[in-house]
Amino acid sequence: MPAPPRPAPSAGSARPSPRRKRRLGNAAAAHGGALAGSRRCELCGAAGRLRCGRCRLTYYCDVDHQKADWVSIHERICQLLIPIRTSLPFLLSEKERKHGTEQLVKRQKYIIDLTYSTAQEFVSEGKHKEAIPAALHALRFSTEVYGSNSVQLVPAYLLLAEASTGVGHLPEASKYLSQAQWIVLRTPDCSVALQCKLHRSLGLFYAAEGNFEQALYHLANDIYLASSTFGLKSIETSGGYFHMANVFFRQNKMDIANSLYTEVTDIWHAFLVKSVQAQEQILNSQPEMSPFTEDKEVREDRMTEAQQAEAIRVLNAVLDVREQAPKQQPGETARVLHALAMLYYLSMDLSKAREVGTKAFDLLKQLPRHDSLEAIGHLLKLINSKPSYTK
Repeated sequence: MPAPPRPAPSAGSARPSPRRKRRLGNAAAAHGGALAGSRRCELCGAAGRLRCGRCRLTYYCDVDHQKADWVSIHERICQLLIPIRTSLPFLLSEKERKHGTEQLVKRQKYIIDLTYSTAQEFVSEGKHKEAIPAALHALRFSTEVYGSNSVQLVPAYLLLAEASTGVGHLPEASKYLSQAQWIVLRTPDCSVALQCKLHRSLGLFYAAEGNFEQALYHLANDIYLASSTFGLKSIETSGGYFHMANVFFRQNKMDIANSLYTEVTDIWHAFLVKSVQAQEQILNSQPEMSPFTEDKEVREDRMTEAQQAEAIRVLNAVLDVREQAPKQQPGETARVLHALAMLYYLSMDLSKAREVGTKAFDLLKQLPRHDSLEAIGHLLKLINSKPSYTK
């Protein structure tokens, strides 16, 4: 990754003041960053003493915050900020100014999508510190486009809360969650999907605090809302089961945890079996197509990249629990491995699919009953019929 551009000192600050340590992600930073015409630090809202040497429109309080922003998102949006943060010429006709305003909103919405997806990707990879600057940008631009009380801000607040929790900044996470909860409560027509996300975020936050009672309360709400809308056996509901299982696991209530981990595995296994069957039919006519890039007209219910990332993370976590359990359950372990093999096959990561599929096959051969042996064998044939590809 290229190094960030050499910072240019802002006017009137030839000698920067001593560096102060600041936390990324405080609530003021979300609304007090470097907007058009301001000279505030992009991340914390303090006085900006350094300026990006490329776009020359973005300010930072010190080099640390400039580097953090560059690594997270600024490298990707540096030049995109220029038309957004450059004022329109005053001597324009009303029609031209209207067109300019429409173009500005389009650019801002594009940056919202880019910054949010980038932050989400960092979080899914466990890189919570790197996610925070990108998530702050998503919140800031969402505020500019939709207003400070819009429900459109809730996803960014929840992402910031999750990232802040991940780096151990629980007070900041609490502030973001409070903002999200307040907006949801005052939005009567808020979608069920967003309410589920809020309860799940609250559950994860309280679990991180060690308040397991509140964690289970919010995760139960997540499961109730998701199951009433998507069904008890839906992959949307399975996330709540998984996080609830983790809470019981931490409480050493292994019987409940194991039953929930089994439920999570069964939901994903059933979903992936159907996906493999549908994909096999598709590949008969278009053998090089991946289910994550195919046309919507071919298969409208295909797994999204976010769902793929969640499935990989969840199933690998369940696999770790199964493999490290004092009392081994080969059948349960093989079922998780089978699900992972199907998942990697669908994402065309055939090397991993072959590895975990073979492990599942070998485990089942040791059992007196192996009903799934034929299914895994067929999957391995599908995997071996294609050249290896590793993501």
